[in-house]
Amino acid sequence: MSANQIDTGADGATLTVDLDALVANWRSLGARAGTEAAAVIKADAYGIGIEPAATALAKAGCKSFFVAHVSEGIRARKVAPEATIYVLNGLLPGACGTYAEHSLSPVLGSHEELLEWASFRQTGAQVRPAALHVDTAMNRLGLWQGEGLNLARERSGVVAAAGIGLLMSHFASSEVEADPANARQIGAFAEIAAALPEIPASLKNSSGHFLKDCPSYQLTRPGYALYGGNPTPGRPNPMKPVVGLEARILQIREVEDGMQIGYNGRWTARGRRKLATICLGYADGYPRNASWTDTTTGGTALLEGVPCPFAGTVSMDLIIIDVTDAPAGAARRGASVTLIGGPLDLETVGAGAKTIGYEILTSLGRRYARRYIGG
Repeated sequence: MSANQIDTGADGATLTVDLDALVANWRSLGARAGTEAAAVIKADAYGIGIEPAATALAKAGCKSFFVAHVSEGIRARKVAPEATIYVLNGLLPGACGTYAEHSLSPVLGSHEELLEWASFRQTGAQVRPAALHVDTAMNRLGLWQGEGLNLARERSGVVAAAGIGLLMSHFASSEVEADPANARQIGAFAEIAAALPEIPASLKNSSGHFLKDCPSYQLTRPGYALYGGNPTPGRPNPMKPVVGLEARILQIREVEDGMQIGYNGRWTARGRRKLATICLGYADGYPRNASWTDTTTGGTALLEGVPCPFAGTVSMDLIIIDVTDAPAGAARRGASVTLIGGPLDLETVGAGAKTIGYEILTSLGRRYARRYIGG
């Protein structure tokens, strides 16, 4: 649908997801790494939907997926019955049986988790291999580097009893190529991987694919880049866009100089302006921080390719945009404006909302009409 095409349906906003672009991004990253690429599909596959994303990627040959929660893993298992599905957020006490029931692999990040999983395996339970997470910089989840090395050197200890099938760590600053933390993490992980040479390893996230001197090991874990986010900030985006968002105009009005607009009158008309109210708001996942006021800049929509800044506060279900500079006749009831697409890529939209593209993606609302193409 073009920016000015009128939809005859009743949906106020439409999210378009290009599954062929998703698959192309996955293939591109795997080719760049020269090894197997998994797919991170947590947060409802970054907002586009776990089921369509996992189905398209599995069909294309993706064999490993990463989610954050068990509930996400259960959803992914239904559409990817043969895949290895890792649950990143670790093993909660007493949860081993659920992992076994759904053939999920926990990412173990503490000695307690290792012991509980090893004990469960010793009961004869049929489980898939778990992953071992070693923290090399984040101080968030995972074994301390020293703990990881000690366990690795035990060889026949708890690591063997837990049946570890993957060793992994996570970059803290891989999108900033010059950050010296990257080299420190690469070195720290290499030491642990060398101590466990029989276990496949994984370090690269999306931006890690573009870091110099970063080994690919046996598995990479792209997430954001799969969905069209730029893994190389400040440089041209090497990924194909995957999502587009359009909303329809509900009403047009003209206001005089000095009139205040929206909740609390935080935007004041400078001269006579033409305004359009569109069918989308923060209840749809578009951040309230994208509000454009007399003192702060905010979000932008495109009407027939012309940027139209927001006017006032983003409200629950509606946003007002200033369409004064749009082509004559473009602003009309029922016409569509673009919120994500073309020059309004995820990074630009995120900056306009004073956040990051990751949050824009993962906040995509369930009220949108969703249109999947390809796959």
